[in-house]
Amino acid sequence: MDKGLLIVLSGPSGVGKGTVCAALRKRLPNLVYSVSATTRKPRAGEVDGVNYFFKSHDEFKHMIEHNELLEWAQYVSNFYGTPRTFVEETLASGKDVILEIEVQGAMKVKQQFDEGIFIFLMPPSLDELRSRIVGRGTEALDQVNQRMLTAVDEIKLLDQYDYAVVNDQVELACDRIISILQAEHCRKERIMPKIQQWIDEVSK
Repeated sequence: MDKGLLIVLSGPSGVGKGTVCAALRKRLPNLVYSVSATTRKPRAGEVDGVNYFFKSHDEFKHMIEHNELLEWAQYVSNFYGTPRTFVEETLASGKDVILEIEVQGAMKVKQQFDEGIFIFLMPPSLDELRSRIVGRGTEALDQVNQRMLTAVDEIKLLDQYDYAVVNDQVELACDRIISILQAEHCRKERIMPKIQQWIDEVSK
């Protein structure tokens, strides 16, 4: 069975990763979403086990110590991480998995899954990014300023990614990502093992 593709979608806080990922999953129902674990408090409407696995700091540290996370990172004052077993088993079953994670986490995944597809979601501008963060109404001014400083540092890591997608409109961003995935499934490096198997069978 062909191994699934690991798609890593990340970008600055407030760029719309969650919104784009949700819209993408509606259009690609076979795309498996990997739910992250976090120590941050749930926002209005978020459900444990659906949006995130919400953990206490002690529970998260236990997961780190027992190597239960594919990656983890501290962002501002909270921890985020990706449960390892679910991702590995889903890829092995032939299904594509999408990780919607912070930039620090994406860099750690890259060290272990160099064959993954790394997509950086960009804001149309830094002014628009700040407006989106302020519009959420979930952070105080000093937290907004900290997120903007962090965003600049994260954008500097763009050259570590395979693709950059601007989130000017959600549906257009989804169109671009779907085109990327279609192209990646057609890469000769992914197809050649199957072709070689055909050749070997004919040559017997």
